[in-house]
Amino acid sequence: MSNMSGTKTVGAIVIVVIISFAIFLLPLLDIRYGGSGPQDFGVVSLFEEYEYTFSSPVDIQRPPDGSPQLFVVEQAGRIMVFPDATDYSSIPVVSLDITDRVTSGGEMGLLGMALHPEFSRSGYIFVDYTADNPRRTVISRFNVTEYIADPTSEKIILEVDQPYSNHNAGQLAFGPDGYLYVTLGDGGLANDPSNNGQNPQTFLGSILRLDINVDAPYAIPADNPFVGNSDGWKEEIWAYGFRNPWRISFDNETGMLWAGDVGQNLWEEVDVVTKGGNFGWNAKEGTHCFALDPCEGDFIEPIHEYNHSEGISITGGYIYHGDRLPALEGYYVFGDYASGNIWALKYEGTTVTDFGLIINQDNFLLSTFGIGYDGELLLADYSSGHIYSFIELTRT
Repeated sequence: MSNMSGTKTVGAIVIVVIISFAIFLLPLLDIRYGGSGPQDFGVVSLFEEYEYTFSSPVDIQRPPDGSPQLFVVEQAGRIMVFPDATDYSSIPVVSLDITDRVTSGGEMGLLGMALHPEFSRSGYIFVDYTADNPRRTVISRFNVTEYIADPTSEKIILEVDQPYSNHNAGQLAFGPDGYLYVTLGDGGLANDPSNNGQNPQTFLGSILRLDINVDAPYAIPADNPFVGNSDGWKEEIWAYGFRNPWRISFDNETGMLWAGDVGQNLWEEVDVVTKGGNFGWNAKEGTHCFALDPCEGDFIEPIHEYNHSEGISITGGYIYHGDRLPALEGYYVFGDYASGNIWALKYEGTTVTDFGLIINQDNFLLSTFGIGYDGELLLADYSSGHIYSFIELTRT
């Protein structure tokens, strides 16, 4: 509305006042309105009975075996849990506090968690965090009794040296195959100066696939794409060529692995991750040449990209299979951390058949999506610490 600020007419001033008042009221109502797309949607605070905020939330996870908890990861090193996620009227409690070993700030911290597929039986949670001296990513496991983790029970699964402080990715997810998938960015700084994204001899710039159901820290699944290679490529790698994959998820109906990979100068991308795939960075940014021109190679292109006029840092989301929003069934919902845009796209195996902006909330810092105990989509605002659920709006 800044282009209207110099208008001298009374009518224009009245319009500005009305619009400004309406915008002012929306946060007070705690209902955030959407835009055009497959349907009009908004988000509403998860907490109807009270006001609760998390400290820099970066991940939301539920047990995959139906245990009735919801976990929220705080960047500084805590995991909070709702003991009964069927009812959000109680205040969450601390499930794990490892602030004593997490180096946090900027893009560092406790960045992700995953719960074992048989969580209620195994009592295991897995975390991804950054630590110093030396600077590194740590993947480790903790023992849990009910929903409270023992901070002294840590078992280190994998440590990866980090040359710089940014591009740490940090998402963990169990696939339908029972293996643990781990995201690692390119190591940081601009332009990927060591070309880690195109070097499978390093873990950096890759998504790993590990078998953690062994006595050793982990085993390499026999069907990983680079098992037995003679080029020195890391056999743990499932796919590579990523810059900073910020949030991955599996579609629980098709088993497809989705990723949002943060771009650099111009382009953000959505990838469907395939076994052994090279997703281009830093030879390419999205579908466009970056470090190489021409950028010829066996690269897998994103299924969708957007430029920095629409947002500057993608936050990957989920395929929606809830009951509350039937118009979104089968759509991949994702957003942008900085612009507050939230989109939905429908992918029919080889092509995107529908796409639209469904919400714009430009006072959000959209750090992560999640799925609640009821299967409904959630999101976190990094700046305010609020967790929101989606609603369908009725227009009159």
